[in-house]
Amino acid sequence: MTFVTPGAVRVVAAVLLGVLVVSSGAFALGPTAGDQLRPVPFDRTLSTGMTYVDVNRAETEDFHIPRAEVYFSQYRFVVGYYGVETAAGELASPETRAGFGEPLAVFVSDFSTVTPVLTAEGYLTTERGRAVGWTRAEDAAFVVGSAARAPSRELAVSFSDRADAESFRDEHGGRVVDWETLQRTAENPLDRRRERFESRVAADHAWADGVAADAHTLLDRPTSVVVGADAPTLAAALETAPPNTTIRLPAGVYNVTNLSVEKPVTLVGAGNATVLRGNGTDSVLTLRHARVAVSSLRIDGVGPNGTQRRPHGENLTQEDWSRVVEFAYGQGDAGVVMHRANGSVVHDVTVDTPASGVIVRFSDRAAVLDSRVEGTDDPREGFMGVVLMQSRALVEGTTFVGGRDAVYTHRADGFVVRDNHMTGGRYGVHFMYTSRGTVADNTIRDTRAGVIIMTRPVENVVVGNDIRDSEYGFIPVGSDSYYARNILVDNGHGLSVSGHRSVYEENVVADNDVGVRATTLFPTNWVVRNDFVDNDLQVETGRGPLRTWSRSGEGNYWGDLPIPDADGDGSLDRPYRPTGPVDGALREQPAAWTVSQAPSAVALRATGTDLSGLRSAGVVDQSPRASPVNPVVVANVTDGEQRGRVPA
Repeated sequence: MTFVTPGAVRVVAAVLLGVLVVSSGAFALGPTAGDQLRPVPFDRTLSTGMTYVDVNRAETEDFHIPRAEVYFSQYRFVVGYYGVETAAGELASPETRAGFGEPLAVFVSDFSTVTPVLTAEGYLTTERGRAVGWTRAEDAAFVVGSAARAPSRELAVSFSDRADAESFRDEHGGRVVDWETLQRTAENPLDRRRERFESRVAADHAWADGVAADAHTLLDRPTSVVVGADAPTLAAALETAPPNTTIRLPAGVYNVTNLSVEKPVTLVGAGNATVLRGNGTDSVLTLRHARVAVSSLRIDGVGPNGTQRRPHGENLTQEDWSRVVEFAYGQGDAGVVMHRANGSVVHDVTVDTPASGVIVRFSDRAAVLDSRVEGTDDPREGFMGVVLMQSRALVEGTTFVGGRDAVYTHRADGFVVRDNHMTGGRYGVHFMYTSRGTVADNTIRDTRAGVIIMTRPVENVVVGNDIRDSEYGFIPVGSDSYYARNILVDNGHGLSVSGHRSVYEENVVADNDVGVRATTLFPTNWVVRNDFVDNDLQVETGRGPLRTWSRSGEGNYWGDLPIPDADGDGSLDRPYRPTGPVDGALREQPAAWTVSQAPSAVALRATGTDLSGLRSAGVVDQSPRASPVNPVVVANVTDGEQRGRVPA
């Protein structure tokens, strides 16, 4: 029997009273406020919607993305959306209303105030010096399915005058719809997300299987030249070897510096006994032809520069962001550089490098397989294990030790990084300006961040990775992505729930200092069927609305809580707020259970997730699970401590 002292009860009760007082003053706007509301400068909104790449290009190349601004009844800030169809889809979702309340006023860009023109690429432009105005969404007409687009997607274009919308449709195609129809057709039902993402996972693995199979065919080419027997040097062998044959390098040290391979041949050594050694000033090999293979050898003597010096006389500015990144990260020294080398492969190669291991530039279906990159002990002194630069490529079965980032991507849409082992360094996998990538089944240890996704990309997949002993396990920023079945254990921070419209499910987050950080101000993510166990702090949140982490009766497992499951349906008998002062103490403080049964606490739980005046920031799980989703994994990664459940 657990005895609770009256003093402990009084302390927790005082906390509860404070919650009631603060919550009762939470922000809320009345239903008639919308008539007085007006648009604000867009840079004063909390913006969401399209990718950083689209937004940045629109700003730097002077084209327009139709926008929306929304005032919500339970939200202190005006929410700005890049893409009116994005706003329509969000406002059609019940999850948006659960987080923000009712939309009081919705304004959209009014292209009736200007003369819209489409560029050859389909980008919206207007007369210089003329600003696009605003109109209320319910009064607007929208052209959908026209030639208007941003770099990554089609756009809906909004007009206050239906006749203007019809003229735009007649010139550029599509159809004209009203706001209600746009909301209905833009909706992306949550219950279809699993099916859609799992299909993506299967398709990406199938693509990677095909790339790997094609790469292995290059290792079976007939031998035409043996260096030392048929040619004195590797350079001479490259001159004489016919295309689609193998050049063999017996054991020994071969001194080469930035040797260029410009025909489809395969270089095969005798494992680590064959060493290609640079002079420490440049890259060692550069592959400049499709379907080149390098296999079974070691590379060292790589030049020291992770970054390439800017071309003589050229002053690159921050505004020229893509070229800056390409020069900074894609033009440095490396053991192997693939440049416009589609379908090429680095296989069973060890690279000892103070700079990058392999750089893949403009080389689709290229692969780095079953290799090893040994970087610097200090991440600040090294560079990337593999750089994927504007290449849909595969990195598989490779070990990365030290250096800065194991895999760095820049506009490498559709890449797959799977079944690798990454230890040390700054980041395991680092996304920049990259969408539709897949990171699967990697083991990552002792990094600053295991996987980090930046620059607001879309449709990325991170599944089945095991990340431990890192400062941050997984930090995603972006939207419409899938993060599932990852194991995040013994990190400073396990998982960050950020971005928009993404699915977080079946992850095991255990024994971290902070289990989950809820950082986004927009409660549009789906967080269900996860196991959050024995973290020192289960959930850390900042400002923003209440986040609901359950859907259609599916919630998460929060450890062995003292809340009964009286009907035995697998869900606990009441909602659980891991960020609440009472529920947050249930695992550690017996007094919290007693206070949680008080009538005032019961009343607060009943109203605090429904009434706008009583809403407060944090996380609530409406259907907390009574048992783990992944019981075997949970048993293996936790200390097995069991806490007694308080009976009903």
